[in-house]
Amino acid sequence: MTDPGERLRSSLAADQSSAASSSGGASSSGADWDSPIAMEALRATRVLHAADQEPFPVPSRIRVITIANQKGGVGKTTSTVNLGVALALYGLRTLVIDLDPQGNTSTALGVEHTVGTPSVYDALVGDSTLSEVVHPTTASPNLRCVPATIDLAGAEIELVSVVAREHRLRRAIEAHIHALPADQRPHYVLIDCPPSLGLLTLNALVAGDEVLIPIQCEYYALEGLGQLLSNIDLVRAHLNPGITVRTILLTMYDGRTKLADQVADEVRNHFGDLVLRAVIPRNVRVSEAPGYGQSVLTYDPGSRGSTSYVEAARELAQRGVDLGRTASGEVERAGMSGPAAAPPVAALAFGESVPSPGAGPARTQESQ
Repeated sequence: MTDPGERLRSSLAADQSSAASSSGGASSSGADWDSPIAMEALRATRVLHAADQEPFPVPSRIRVITIANQKGGVGKTTSTVNLGVALALYGLRTLVIDLDPQGNTSTALGVEHTVGTPSVYDALVGDSTLSEVVHPTTASPNLRCVPATIDLAGAEIELVSVVAREHRLRRAIEAHIHALPADQRPHYVLIDCPPSLGLLTLNALVAGDEVLIPIQCEYYALEGLGQLLSNIDLVRAHLNPGITVRTILLTMYDGRTKLADQVADEVRNHFGDLVLRAVIPRNVRVSEAPGYGQSVLTYDPGSRGSTSYVEAARELAQRGVDLGRTASGEVERAGMSGPAAAPPVAALAFGESVPSPGAGPARTQESQ
């Protein structure tokens, strides 16, 4: 596996050479970029001036990504926050939905989530729409958040007797996207799940079109992965045929240990191209940032954690360019039709009708 530090040095050296060529000067030696201070300064400059750089590519359709892993402490919330901020800083409208009663995603984005704050609970259990509970963030004008309050802890019990309880979040997202003008619809919807496989996570899997699984580079992180994949298969078979695992993100990578390399190699051998090339290292700045109500990109843009999440977000965005054609092709090859093959939320946002339970096939999407 390529060392993240080596990739960064190569990238910075290329930037330096390009800058020197454009200014007519000679580039300095590559050893200059081995200076920790120089590398951190350049990393910070890249993030702080993200708006002046080439934006990330716009996906071919709205991507609703469920970030799930029933094991706690693997980086779900941290990845949701930092990927969301990175996508927003580089020009993509992003909506983050906090579905964890602890509300850590809301904390990291600086969004109020005390008792009584309009939250995702009101959209799931009450009569509120997502538009009524969406809050702006200070990280970027492109980033908005639906916070979670402690009330969400009782939502699973309250939803037990509700008809079509597994579809509550999906319908709320569909209605929200339909209500927005085309130029205000999010390019990405990221859903942060609680560390369990309960009704809240089930709602997130039914609402999403794809799953991103953060995997900590330690042995225990692999033990419960089979159960998660089995649950995703059940959701695909009975509730959401469009859901699929499209991205694996390796987190908390410690290059000083052989165990991290062994886990990373095992995951890459098993999942192949689903695993992002970017790896999130263990970095104290990533852990400190939420205490200041920030992501690591705004708290310490020059840290290795910040750079790694930018790399991961860029790779995630590049994979989304041709996703629309691939997703529709997979459904066709599977022979799905009728209500079982409900179109992705993203497709519904661009003109398709929302199929109700037991209804016939949705209308063909109109061309833009």
